[in-house]
Amino acid sequence: MRAFWGFFKSIQLKMIVVYILLILITIQVIGTYFAQQLETELKENFTESINDRVELLTYNLSQVIQVEDRTEDMPSLESDVETIINDYASEDINEIEVIDENNRVIGTTNPFEQINIGKRNTESRIQRALSGNIEETIMYNQDNGHRTLVISSPIYRDESSGEIAGAIKVEASMEGIYSQMNEIIRIFANGTMLAVTVSALLGVLVARTITKPISEMRKQAKVMGQGDYSKKVNVYGTDEIGQLAITFNELNDKIKAAQASTEGERRKLSLVLTNMTDGVIATNEYGEVILMNLPAEKLLNMTQESIQGKSLIDLLGIEEDVSDVNELKDMKSTILDLSEGDQLLLVRANFSEVQDENDEMSGIITVISDVTEQEKIERERRDFVANVSHELRTPLTTMRSYLEALTDGETWKNENIAPKFLSVTQKETERMIRLVNDLLQLSKMDNKDYQLHKERVNYIDFIHHVVDRFELNLKEDITISREIPKRDYRVWIDKDKIIQVLDNIISNAIKYSPQGGEIVVKVVEEKHQLLTKISDEGVGIPEEKLDRIFDRFYRADKARSRQLGGTGLGLAIAKDLIEAHDGEVWAESKVNEGTTITFRLPLMQKKRGQRK
Repeated sequence: MRAFWGFFKSIQLKMIVVYILLILITIQVIGTYFAQQLETELKENFTESINDRVELLTYNLSQVIQVEDRTEDMPSLESDVETIINDYASEDINEIEVIDENNRVIGTTNPFEQINIGKRNTESRIQRALSGNIEETIMYNQDNGHRTLVISSPIYRDESSGEIAGAIKVEASMEGIYSQMNEIIRIFANGTMLAVTVSALLGVLVARTITKPISEMRKQAKVMGQGDYSKKVNVYGTDEIGQLAITFNELNDKIKAAQASTEGERRKLSLVLTNMTDGVIATNEYGEVILMNLPAEKLLNMTQESIQGKSLIDLLGIEEDVSDVNELKDMKSTILDLSEGDQLLLVRANFSEVQDENDEMSGIITVISDVTEQEKIERERRDFVANVSHELRTPLTTMRSYLEALTDGETWKNENIAPKFLSVTQKETERMIRLVNDLLQLSKMDNKDYQLHKERVNYIDFIHHVVDRFELNLKEDITISREIPKRDYRVWIDKDKIIQVLDNIISNAIKYSPQGGEIVVKVVEEKHQLLTKISDEGVGIPEEKLDRIFDRFYRADKARSRQLGGTGLGLAIAKDLIEAHDGEVWAESKVNEGTTITFRLPLMQKKRGQRK
């Protein structure tokens, strides 16, 4: 049904209708002209034929009327006239009526008019004929629609003298002419119908010849609209339609190449957007979001579907700073604080304007990146510089004060005060040396400018040796307990570096242990790892500060650390050294109960022959 109605809307039907209409109009014009010319010709021939007979009849009647002296044995004038006009009567002549010079009817072929013979005829045409006028008139009968040719002519007694002896009126039916014309028109109409039928069939063939390539191109255009450029339309000739088909195929190839190029660029762009670590947000000219990649979704904790069409200004929460999207192109970049609770998140947003071919803004591209770590590093750098400056300024200030005191007056000669001032100056100098050495070591470790001289070490003997060294110089009121297994454990380590780690951790434990405190050194095997735990009974560290004790220059108790001569870099160095050995270090603590520092090192795998 749909195809049926589609045919009535197709160009094929329109071409057929136009073709048939052209044929009909042509035939109609020809038929009208032919009918008019035929009617004119038939009328002229019919009139000429009737006039010839009227002329002959007039001559014969003039001969009869010229006879003046008629004997008894001769027929009467009326009888002779009747005989003559009856001889001329035919199917196409309806009536012949003869009138003498006295306006009396002397003969008629109409049986219904016989009673009028001898009576006067008062018709005006007869009067004009008796006056010498010849008239031809076509009369139309309103009742039956018949047409009649009426000819009235004078009858001369002697044409040379011009004497009129009477008049004649002839009525001839013209229906034969129109019947003949109707028959011809019927034949012409039948021919027209046949011609229209043949023309319609030819029109269908011609229309199909023209519309078939167009229909194929239409179907191909639909296929191309669905993204399939593999097919081509057939070329049926070199005419305009054939050239159109060739051009269409060339267009198909160009669109296919352009589509492939566009698809390739789109895939590249999609891969770039997908694999970018930075988030990308695209908007239209009104600042409404139309595209957002996965990193942007993660940074903003939103999906593209949920923010589609949303204002970029509202999305980034910068409505207090920006009221219109056009201000973003001048803003260039800004830092957004997207932190939630204790989770710090700082995002840098860079804005770029997208212009169309008229150099008008068609959108904004926003690149957002997580700069939390950068900000942390920058903050740590500032803190580091401040801490180094502070740590160096304190001993330098102390040294300056004591040296000024020594050089001022006679203090340097005082045998009791001078040595004390020099002792303080020496201690502060040693503290600065330790600080500078620690900083140099950290710098080397940051720049990977050092080497580990690893060797296979029996860790149990190694840690006993380190603890023994501390016990020799231990205060009497502090004890060190050992929970160390008796079996051998082999590790691949740089002994000097691990000694430095143990020295830093145990030294801190001794510094922060109260009088009568106990330090526990414990070694445990766990999942092919060797854990070393060093616990003290000091004041402990608050839980919120545990994660920061391995930061550089960080002190949980700054006043106590400085009094004890610490630089704030020991645990930071210990962490870097342990991680260089593929290990890990962490702290556990409770306030007023003590602190435990734990680090683990990977165990060396034993050969089968060495397993017990």
